[in-house]
Amino acid sequence: MRGASESPGGLRRGEGAQRVAAVTRAPGDPGNERVAARRLAQALRDGHCPPDAAFDRFLPASLRDLSPQHWTPLPVVKRASEWLDSLGIRRVVDIGAGAGKFCVAGALFSGCRFIGLEHRPSRVESARTLARLFGVDDRVGFVCGALGQGPTPAGDAYYLFNPFDDAPGDMDEEEAAVRRRTAQHEPAVAIGEALLRRAPRGTCVLTYNGFGGRVPESYRLICIDLAFTGGLRLWRKEHEPRLLPFSRRVNTRW
Repeated sequence: MRGASESPGGLRRGEGAQRVAAVTRAPGDPGNERVAARRLAQALRDGHCPPDAAFDRFLPASLRDLSPQHWTPLPVVKRASEWLDSLGIRRVVDIGAGAGKFCVAGALFSGCRFIGLEHRPSRVESARTLARLFGVDDRVGFVCGALGQGPTPAGDAYYLFNPFDDAPGDMDEEEAAVRRRTAQHEPAVAIGEALLRRAPRGTCVLTYNGFGGRVPESYRLICIDLAFTGGLRLWRKEHEPRLLPFSRRVNTRW
């Protein structure tokens, strides 16, 4: 996965860079944390892209340690947000939202609303706290659930950052219980592919480092950035899936 150190942050000299520097140095008490988060939020709204560490410091320590591998880097969020805004996307659903970083940062970089679907209750609570801290809880929400186990939130676009691939060692008792409950259902990747096939024409799909499945042929690739490891791609559904011609099997045995 790509970390923040692998891509330029895009900071300019002046007020924005000073604001990010102040955030990075801010003390850790709750009052200062809130002020520091709001400063960073304004920097993102202004189009600046600080190092990931400046954002990740607001995550719980256990989730902060997972960021380099599991949470979307800020430069990727910024590029995705630019694409979404250019297409007039209003509502984005993040499948496997984790700590909520993509949704919260995306709301700051863009004018979109975000819904994150995450099956670990503890991470859903952490993500909601993050949205409140950054002052975007009016445009960002999180739903506790697994793909295929209930209604999937509807959106103009879906974001998939390899959401079905959990790294070894990233499973606690809560996760093990979820896996036992989902083992009897259709594999998550196949469910994801089915979701994309059923989506209405005009639906967009963002993939970062893939999602383990195939984007249906009814989608057209309209944006791609291979500067990020694994690639960031944006697809749009252009037509309904083709139906195979019906054929009746003829019994040739007499």
